[in-house]
Amino acid sequence: MEFHRNIEKKLKEWSQSPFRKPLVLRGARQVGKTTAVKQFASGYEQFIYLNLETNDAESFEGERDIHKIVDRIFFLKDAVKDKANTLIFIDEIQEVPEALNMLRYFYEEYPEYHVIAAGSLLESLFDRDISFPVGRVDYLYMYPCSFDEFLEALGEKNALKAYHQVPVPDYAVDKLMQLFHTYTLVGGMPEAVYRYVVTKDLSQVKSVYDSLLLSYLDDVEKYATSANQTQIMRHCIRSCFAEAGERIKFAGFGESAYSSKEVGEAMRTLRKALILHLTYPTTQTMLPFTPDIKRSPRLQVLDTGMLNYFSNIQKEVFASKDLNNLYKGRIAEHIVGQELIAHSDNYLQPLQFWVREKGSSNAEVDFLYASPYGNIPVEVKAGATGHLKSLLMYVGLSGSPVAVRLYAGPYHREDIQTPEGKSFTLINLPYCLTGKLTSYLELHFNP
Repeated sequence: MEFHRNIEKKLKEWSQSPFRKPLVLRGARQVGKTTAVKQFASGYEQFIYLNLETNDAESFEGERDIHKIVDRIFFLKDAVKDKANTLIFIDEIQEVPEALNMLRYFYEEYPEYHVIAAGSLLESLFDRDISFPVGRVDYLYMYPCSFDEFLEALGEKNALKAYHQVPVPDYAVDKLMQLFHTYTLVGGMPEAVYRYVVTKDLSQVKSVYDSLLLSYLDDVEKYATSANQTQIMRHCIRSCFAEAGERIKFAGFGESAYSSKEVGEAMRTLRKALILHLTYPTTQTMLPFTPDIKRSPRLQVLDTGMLNYFSNIQKEVFASKDLNNLYKGRIAEHIVGQELIAHSDNYLQPLQFWVREKGSSNAEVDFLYASPYGNIPVEVKAGATGHLKSLLMYVGLSGSPVAVRLYAGPYHREDIQTPEGKSFTLINLPYCLTGKLTSYLELHFNP
């Protein structure tokens, strides 16, 4: 069963690029990195898999000559060295940090081999005294399965076809929304998706969430720099689900006595491990949209399915007709954020939202979506157009010609004016099509 079709496409683009470099695949534990690469390897004549948590580590330990390392690898794996169509996958590379630096020599001395490296705790090495092959590797980020990948795993071929049809057929929206509710419940962690696909029983995925949480708590010791930081990071992991979807303050996070500095350091480490995301606001309405890290960020955890489970609101999500009615709208915003992150092509340009915090004219727009057509304001709403006060304020200040409302209704566009008389187009799009946002913007700008 394939879970990461979108990653497979990106891996194919990488493999066919004339500028290909060794690829470092980054992502949180159990998002499916190893499975995705093994499935991708079926297109190669020869696949060499090295797991540095096992005896395969001896290929790199104590050796700095890339030619001897390559000889060792091909000898120990009984592989043919002169077969050019070869993929070498170095898994759990964080177990032998010196192997990271050796990637540069694969690039320089053996460009004919396709080399991918991955490791669930790789991000924890970036602040240590490790020499990274800057400029000689490519990076690709993996996240939980997106909604379209969830549809494919379920075998919903017609729904998937309708999802990719732009504009979406009206008759398909209700079913897509029902399936999106299921996706919001289950989440996108591959093991949880697999359990649900096999059993169609939501209770069967609970043990997956418990196991994931325990593994993240155990992993903390591997990248914490002190016993105190270990304790703080574990507190942050346990507390983050109750705070997810909200703007947070580091000082006293999760009703603790920890300082802003202590929690901030722990949160930034967990962000590097891709267990959570910190979405910072901007106050600007014109380029460049620089995030204001002095203001309170919004907390986004790895997966909405885990958020529902650990917040004990699965039943409410299951019974809801409109996600925006749940948890003060936090679940709708969170799953939209997860979809936007999953479909992002640029990790260096993280999610942002817009705020105006001036006396009585406070306003907040849920997301500023970085698209080929500029930064587009996006609101996650259930109400009528008149309730989009913050969006109207942003459009009035920025002059944006288009804005987006994601909601529990059909796709349509409407021409609107701000109170100041500024005309713009509002694209109303059902939540389930968040991952197709760029396609609908393209339809608007290039009909």
